[in-house]
Amino acid sequence: MGKVGLLFGSFNPIHTGHLILANFMATHTDLSEVWLVVSPQSPDKVGQELLPEQQRLHLAQLAIAGNDRLRALDVEFSLPRPSYTIDTLEELRRRYPAQQFVLLMGEDNMPGLPRWKEAARILAEYEIYVYPRPGVRTADASALPRVRIVPAPLLDISATFIRACVRNGQSIRYLVPEAVEKQILAAGYWR
Repeated sequence: MGKVGLLFGSFNPIHTGHLILANFMATHTDLSEVWLVVSPQSPDKVGQELLPEQQRLHLAQLAIAGNDRLRALDVEFSLPRPSYTIDTLEELRRRYPAQQFVLLMGEDNMPGLPRWKEAARILAEYEIYVYPRPGVRTADASALPRVRIVPAPLLDISATFIRACVRNGQSIRYLVPEAVEKQILAAGYWR
């Protein structure tokens, strides 16, 4: 039984920054795997140009094909919406009782953590590995014994920028894996 990191996101679309981060966490920490939890609709992303969840899951699966340390999950698709992290953690614990789950979180989310549903319980029951984000000052986690700051590569690539490139007919080569680029262009996403 190993530790499994959970990277939550809308992955709209999944891009190189997500993949480098997930692979870094799976290979440079004590995690045995990282699971990408594709969120159906984040409470704070309502109204964004979100591809249907199955299409975003498919892009994530294309992106990680061949990497046995990464996995894409649709666990939140069957949970009540909006989905809250604690509910997803409980469902994963129920489905995979032998696994030890670690929450992967960008430093930009740290200030809002106390307002999360059942935040105290998350902090008490789960480890959290925090990775740096562009333009965010390093979080002080000294008062939180289960929170660890991980010096992962800082990558300033955004799905918003990639969608704008697609809309404007600009290249997204190397911003997303080749298989993802082909699917986005073939399906006409964000055109």
